[in-house]
Amino acid sequence: MRWYLRSKIHMATVTEADINHIGSITIDKELIKKSGIDKGEKVAVWDISNGERLETYVIEGERNSGIICMNGAAAKKIKKGDRVIIAGFELANKYIKPKIILVDEKNKFIKYL
Repeated sequence: MRWYLRSKIHMATVTEADINHIGSITIDKELIKKSGIDKGEKVAVWDISNGERLETYVIEGERNSGIICMNGAAAKKIKKGDRVIIAGFELANKYIKPKIILVDEKNKFIKYL
């Protein structure tokens, strides 16, 4: 068994960073659906703006809101306005074709990659 990339949201913009929220990342429900990421799922978040990398879990945000909010301690590492990649993985016996979505600067779906 190996870990394979299953889902990715590419080039999202962090819209909020809430240090007082219990840790996680809030993601627009529509982006969760299109990418195949699930609420409660462990994800990697890679900050293109500053190189930070962390793992957290997903909370659903309002559908079509464009929200990508870093919550809790993660808000100290990844700030509002940063560009990020959000990736989900799956342990499997063979390669999984990942669902990769590209979003614009307002986190609106552009296309599948």
